Order: sequence, then C-alpha cells, then structure tokens
Amino acid sequence: MSRGTGEAMDFQKNDTVTVTIEDMDSDGQGIGKADGFTLFVKDAVVGDVVEARILKNKKTYAYAKTEKVLAPSPFRVEPKCPYHRQCGGCQIQALSYEKQLEFKQEKIRNNLIRIGGFSPEDVDACMEPILGMEHPFRYRNKAQHPVGRDREGRAIAGFYAGRTHTIVANTDCLLGAEENRQILEILLDHMDRYGISAYDERTGSGLVRHILIRKGFASGEIMVCLVLNKKVTKASCSRLRTDGFFQRQEEFLQRLSEIEGMTSVSVSINTEQTNVILGREIYTIWGQPTISDTIHVRDMSLPGCPFTGQKLEFSISPLSFYQVNPLQTEKLYSLALAYAGLTGRETVWDLYCGIGTISLFLAQKAKWVCGVEVIPQAIEDAKENAARNGITNASFFVGKAEEVLPGFYAGSAEVAAGEQMRHPDVIVVDPPRKGCDSACLATMLQMRPEKIVYISCDSATLARDLKVLCGGGEYKVEKVRGVDMFAQGVHVETCVLLSKLNVK
Repeated sequence: MSRGTGEAMDFQKNDTVTVTIEDMDSDGQGIGKADGFTLFVKDAVVGDVVEARILKNKKTYAYAKTEKVLAPSPFRVEPKCPYHRQCGGCQIQALSYEKQLEFKQEKIRNNLIRIGGFSPEDVDACMEPILGMEHPFRYRNKAQHPVGRDREGRAIAGFYAGRTHTIVANTDCLLGAEENRQILEILLDHMDRYGISAYDERTGSGLVRHILIRKGFASGEIMVCLVLNKKVTKASCSRLRTDGFFQRQEEFLQRLSEIEGMTSVSVSINTEQTNVILGREIYTIWGQPTISDTIHVRDMSLPGCPFTGQKLEFSISPLSFYQVNPLQTEKLYSLALAYAGLTGRETVWDLYCGIGTISLFLAQKAKWVCGVEVIPQAIEDAKENAARNGITNASFFVGKAEEVLPGFYAGSAEVAAGEQMRHPDVIVVDPPRKGCDSACLATMLQMRPEKIVYISCDSATLARDLKVLCGGGEYKVEKVRGVDMFAQGVHVETCVLLSKLNVK
C-alpha cells in the first residue's frame, strides 16, 4: 500500500509513504513526519524526499527504509562504496563531508544540552569548531573482518550488515588500507584451495573466525592476526607453530611475506561462543610479535595544525588499544595536551591509558604521570613504550580505573610522586564508550585537580559524566571540541577541558 503525506496515517508493516526528511538522529537515520507521525528512515539524509517502506510500527512513530529517492537533498552525494547501504559501518556516506561535520558538531551540542543539562548559551560559548579531515577515506589503520562462507560454499570476508551478524562480502573497504584487499584475497583463496573451514556462529564449529589487519601508517609495517576456533594446549603449541595451525600454513605465510611492509603474522585462539573477537592466547607464527608506529604532536593554534617536531614511537600488539585514525589521533592528542596546559611542574593521572599513547606525551611536559589500564598486556606495552622513548617519569598500573584510583586515594596503594598524586594538578580520562564509572567520578572530585581533560568517543555518556563533574559547582566546562575520527560513520570523538572554580 502506498500513501501520500496528506492522508491520515495508520501504518502497517511494508506500507510505503512519501516523506520529506527534515532532520537526522544520532544514528544517522533521516527523520520526517507524515501528518504528525514521526518516521525514522534508514538511508535517507536531511533534505531528501523519499519513498519509504515501513519496517516496524510503534504508537507514535515508526522505523522505515528508503526504497526510492524521489528528490535528492542538496547535501546528498554519490557514495564511493557500492556496499554502503548494506554495511553497518558507513551510515552517512551519502551525506556530503561538510554536512557530516555539521551533523557531528550538532550531535555533541545536543547531547550536552539534553543529557548534560547545560544551557545552549553556555555550550555555544565553549564549543570550538570540529576538526575534520582533508581526505576522509583510506584512513583506518585497523580492520577486523569476520570470515564465513556464501551459499555456494565459497569463503568470504567483509563486515556485518547493520544490526546483524550477516556478512557483507567485501575485500576492499574504502576506509581501510589498500593492502587489506590483497591480504584478504590471499586468505580466502587459501581457504578455498585447501578446504579450510570458516566459523559458523550457529553451531560453534569451523576454524577461521576473523582476520585482524593493522598497519602503522608512519612506519609502513603491517600485522595480520588470524582468529581461530581451535583448542590448543601448552604441549601442542610448539608443534603447531612448526607443523601449522591450519593446512599449508607455510605456503600461506610465504604469500603474505611478499606483501611490502609485512612484519607480523600471528594466530589468536578463541573457542568461546562470544561476540569478543580476539582470544587471550596469541602466538606469533611469522616475523615479529608487534609492529611500530609514530605519533607527532601538532600545534593546534595554527592553521593546518602543523607538527611541532615532538614525536613518540609506539609498539603495537594485536591486543593493543590504538586509535584507528592516525592523522586525527595526532590532532586529538595534541588538543588534549594543549588543554592540559602543562609547564613541567604538574602531576597527572591518565585513566584508561591503553598502551600509554597519551601518558607519554603528557610525561614530556609534566613532572610525573600515572597511567591506569585494565588490560595487563596494554600496561606491558605502555612500559615498553616508555623505555623505547627514554621516558622515566611515568608509571603504569593494571586495574579498573574505578578501583585503582579510589584505592590509591584511600591510601591502599603507593605510587611515585607520593602525596602529590592524591591531589594531582591534572586528570586526563579517555574511557570506553560506556563512559566513567560513578566511583571513578567521585574520586576525581575528591582529588580536586585544577584541570580535568575528558576525551570521549560517545558524547551521550560524556554529557552524562560532565553533569556529575560540574553538578557540585566546583568545576566548569571551559572548552569543547569535536575531532572527526570516523568519517562516513556517525561516531565522533570529543575533547573537553574542565577547570576547577575557586569555591570555598
């Protein structure tokens, strides 16, 4: 059934309706109204007039999918990727890049107002223009491809379709490094040639689950890690490294080794029925266990954000957390460093520090830095990275930030710089998407640092946490700036500076 916008609406699944898209939600869906009934329309951008098919009907709104663009928006562009509608990764590739940046700026602003409770006037006074990209494709230094088989039994790899675990077969994602295609084609050809099974989520059977590919954009070094559903014992490990975790392993490694920059090939053992991709056991089967990359600090006060000459080299393992967009990472970390305003006399906590990327930049400008991260391997990497760069005024601790920080503040742990770390000058926090734990926020307030620099990959949980940090009247949001780390997608990084008010 097809309906015009002037008819009364009593939608049923699979009905079609003509709708003008007036806005977009935080997930990149178009928003339009038909006789006051709100529609959230997939694959539509603001300004489009589309024919949409109803997917799910609620009392006061419905979800729909674009069937045909009747009148394209002036902001609509032709997507470069033929799979952009099926794939769950590039929700707004059909939107011009300039409009993508506007969308993300407004997303941050709206969350601060609606969730954080800040006034529009205060938000507008502290928000700085979002930092975008000059070339918003081929920027990802990490790709995790699920592996499966198609209906004809051929090995496939690609990405999951939006909100499903159905694999969209695609060996050349335009956000990833160009070498990814060659690596994937070698793997799939090897699987088909020698009958190597792909993992089946429904049965828990099959060998190859995922392939992780990382590239150091500065070093040119490439890492491949195959995630295998294979039981391995300590006794069998050394034999498998020689004889092979899978058929004709040496032949596969020889083909990979011919790719320029190939540095590390490993396998990760994951036999759990879980959405977690990498397992705890990782075995290097060719080359080095890690790759390296370099990050430069930039001068955020100058047009184009030129390098200042300060740089650090990092060692990256398959399990390392390392930002996926190297060019924008340099802008983000440089912005955090500028907000911290260090002079060499300050003590700093870096919470959720990963492999120490931000910590070590801070240490170059501070008296002492303490980093906290829950993943033990990441802390080992952080310590190695400190030694690699000759940094001696940083210490790192394994544990949850919401446990380590309160424990230290209560006196149950000791760190270098001692009592000064109980009341640090600066706390930098870069939590996962879920934001900070309430215990961590409470301890930050008890420590009363002069500045808090909050880096967030989800402006909704950021706004929630800022409401807590500023709710007692002791802190004020001074600056907010978005950094577009995920061009063509809906996510955005945000860096915020909070300053302590002189409250008695």
